[in-house]
Amino acid sequence: MEELKQNHKHGQELSKEFIGQIRQTIAENSTEEAISLITPLHAADIAELYDSLNIEEAKFLFFLIDKEKAADVIAELDDDDREKFLNALPSEVIAKQFIEEMDSDDAADVLGEMTEERQEEVLSHIEDYEQAGDIVDLLTYDENTAGGLMAKELVAVNQKLSVSRSLVELRSQAETVDEIYYIYVVDDNQHLVGTLSLKKLLLSSTKETIKELCNTEIISVRTDTTDVEVAKIMKKYDLVALPVVDSIGRLKGRITIDDVVDVIQEEAEKDYQLISGITEDVESSDSVFLLTRARLPWLLIGLFGGIIGAWVIGYFEGDISKYAGLAMFLPLIGAMGGNAGVQSSSIVVQGLANHSITKDSITYRLLKELMVAFMNGASLSVLIFVYNYFMSDSYALTISVSIALFSVIIFASLFGTLVPMLLDRYKIDPALATGPFITTVNDIMGLFMYLTISRFIFNIVILS
Repeated sequence: MEELKQNHKHGQELSKEFIGQIRQTIAENSTEEAISLITPLHAADIAELYDSLNIEEAKFLFFLIDKEKAADVIAELDDDDREKFLNALPSEVIAKQFIEEMDSDDAADVLGEMTEERQEEVLSHIEDYEQAGDIVDLLTYDENTAGGLMAKELVAVNQKLSVSRSLVELRSQAETVDEIYYIYVVDDNQHLVGTLSLKKLLLSSTKETIKELCNTEIISVRTDTTDVEVAKIMKKYDLVALPVVDSIGRLKGRITIDDVVDVIQEEAEKDYQLISGITEDVESSDSVFLLTRARLPWLLIGLFGGIIGAWVIGYFEGDISKYAGLAMFLPLIGAMGGNAGVQSSSIVVQGLANHSITKDSITYRLLKELMVAFMNGASLSVLIFVYNYFMSDSYALTISVSIALFSVIIFASLFGTLVPMLLDRYKIDPALATGPFITTVNDIMGLFMYLTISRFIFNIVILS
């Protein structure tokens, strides 16, 4: 038993033996043993454990841990798991056991997944009206904005206060804040006028005023700033917390780095799904209908592209019948074009995401990609030429494949570079161009270029 507990104190992956032990203690209604097993676990580990338990088992464990940790576990749960669990609890229990112990941003996230009627029921059971008011305020913001990300818990002092008076004020406010990264300085109208580090406050003379000490070069965002832009700002300036102001500069809340990490992860997952040809934000646990709806659009585009590709081959059917060797290299040309295009578009999408590619650098980017494509195309064309020179008895085929491969790589690389830039210019997620779209178009164009070049060269050889 002691060995099992030690194995899971430091965020290690939960073993089947440990999960089995937990379920056994629940089945035996062994409260003390269950407490001894889950107490050393981090909130994230308990949330992971939830996947292996049914609703009744989860409820048994949740009411054994202290309220603060239980609130952290609820915040760590996947959206679907959290919804199932909370639907099995009365509104009063949700309010008293979880919401009252959460930071305002986490509480707003949890309530935001509920119906308006359910939200009102839960909020009605919160005794702290100020906390309830903060949560209601946060619920009015779009979840994908700075207002939807921010928490109301922060430390702010008036610029007129002395250091000694500020320390008193700081102690009273710090009770509701888990981590103090910055002290925010405001005027009488709650406008954000500066920031102050805790170290500087502690080392300054008690007679100095906050206005004399604070840094007035403020990096902040408005409540309607998108979450993606917030993440970019915090990454660019290496911030662990970012103040949020309204349209007239009044301090409304702060965003901490843990919230931004979630945004970055969600954006990465979204881009990965777009690259893979999935048009909606889905997970493996979603319904068959939702998964089908998310995947089908790009599959239909792929089907349409395949039909066009088949039509291209049909158009050149006479050439293929006459020179059967052409058919051998159809898959190679299509695959190389698709790969070259995806490579180029992936690099461009990455550059657009981290702002290393700007409007002023588009021409440079195209020229650079042309040079890279020329080098790659030339190298591969020489290799396929050497292969066909020794393996094929058709000099026309050897020349055709080499020239076509070079041309297709040039086209695919430039096309893969240009399309994401155009999408970004028109405010469309450039990741959309990185997957099926690029490969489908390059397959069609590759086949057409290959067969057109081959027809031209074979005709020249015959005439000569």
